[in-house]
Amino acid sequence: MTARGWFLFSLMGVVWGIPYLMIKVAVDAVSPSAVVFTRCALGAALLLPFAIRQGGLARNVRTHWRPMLAFSCIEIIGPWWTLTDAERHLSSSTAGLLIAGVPIVGVLAARLLGDTERLGARRVTGLALGMSGVAVLTVPHLTGGDARSLAEVLLTVVGYATAPVIAARHLKDVPSLHLTAPCLALAALVYAPAAAATRPETVPSGQVLAALAGLGVVCTAVAFVAFLELIKEAGPTRATVITYVNPAVAVAAGAVFLDESLTPGVLAAFALILAGSVLATATAGPRRAARPVPWSTRQTSRADGRVEVLVDLPEERPGSTGQGGG
Repeated sequence: MTARGWFLFSLMGVVWGIPYLMIKVAVDAVSPSAVVFTRCALGAALLLPFAIRQGGLARNVRTHWRPMLAFSCIEIIGPWWTLTDAERHLSSSTAGLLIAGVPIVGVLAARLLGDTERLGARRVTGLALGMSGVAVLTVPHLTGGDARSLAEVLLTVVGYATAPVIAARHLKDVPSLHLTAPCLALAALVYAPAAAATRPETVPSGQVLAALAGLGVVCTAVAFVAFLELIKEAGPTRATVITYVNPAVAVAAGAVFLDESLTPGVLAAFALILAGSVLATATAGPRRAARPVPWSTRQTSRADGRVEVLVDLPEERPGSTGQGGG
């Protein structure tokens, strides 16, 4: 990827590695619907003025409203609620680790939707290494929870894997602000009634309010614009590989803020995940230029006075392809 692509990739690895902790803090005092509403409302309030100032917002919404509606439902309205509700019973690290299955589902979704992006042996190896690292991280943490919570996380994974393909195929010409702001505003409107009905009776603690603010400002407004730019820069399949870095960030955040120990298995998983990310986002090297074939010319005179130029090519060796690859 380009330097800009790597910057966006690193940024997304961090800002979408910490929401699981914030969601866990918030959902202990606020309903899932209220968490999603607050997150979307804050993000929309921050981004809509910039989207309007950019110009052409109404035209883009009117022209692309169908794929934008699909993107909003598949990326935000459905997955954010299922993930938040699942964290009422699952630990934040477990939820973050399970989300790491997005790249594999993303590859399948891209193929089902007709994407022709070439994977190659190197990128497939990277995906395998990344999943190995995720497995090393996941096995010790897969404790607790119930079938419903695990199913909710699985639905979240499917949504996160499918939405980037829709954005890359049908919304690549829509500016990031014009896509993000209306989708967040729509999601906020959808969850407003449920959020009002389940609002807490007392003002939440400062820790909960800080978690909600972080979700809305950093993990939504900033992160979504960066993620859509990453899709345009690196493609939908490579963009979803950030979910290999996210669980590593989640575990690191747990070690820093929750005093969780960094075991040798966790450190090994870090190495696998980062190596897998590098390989999975790599492209094939440039094709070797064909070897020039020596040739010579000679001139002869014709009976009518014109000069004829003849080209003498070397005889083709056995096994030669004629394209410089022999």
